[in-house]
Amino acid sequence: MADGWAGGSFGPLGSRGCCGGHESGGDQSPQSSFREQERFLPIANISRIMKKALPANGKTAKDAKETVQECVAEFISFITSEASDKCQKEERKTINGDDLLWAMATLGFEDYVDPLKVYLARYREGDTKGSGKGADGSLKGYTSN
Repeated sequence: MADGWAGGSFGPLGSRGCCGGHESGGDQSPQSSFREQERFLPIANISRIMKKALPANGKTAKDAKETVQECVAEFISFITSEASDKCQKEERKTINGDDLLWAMATLGFEDYVDPLKVYLARYREGDTKGSGKGADGSLKGYTSN
């Protein structure tokens, strides 16, 4: 796998299943602090996504946003680690979208696989936003059960 967000097969978390984050008790050098922040999505993005799920007058506490930010990082690491294991067994160095979908299905997130397949197909067709949404806001090519 190329050097990127995960920083190797497990990223800064060290190993699968690690709860990483502030309570890890690891090295608190400036480099370590930078690496930890590197694994999080920007809080503004988290906040915007959370706001969409709330009523117009809803508020979200800072610690709630930070908690979701850490959970998202753990989820990404969990899925990526499983996909990385698959690629290593197949002697490949690059994780692709299909590997991630396989990992999600393997780890029990199969309800998300079909909509993400639609998203991935749209992205590969050149929809650089990857929205896969039609003018009415519904996912193109996806029908819910």
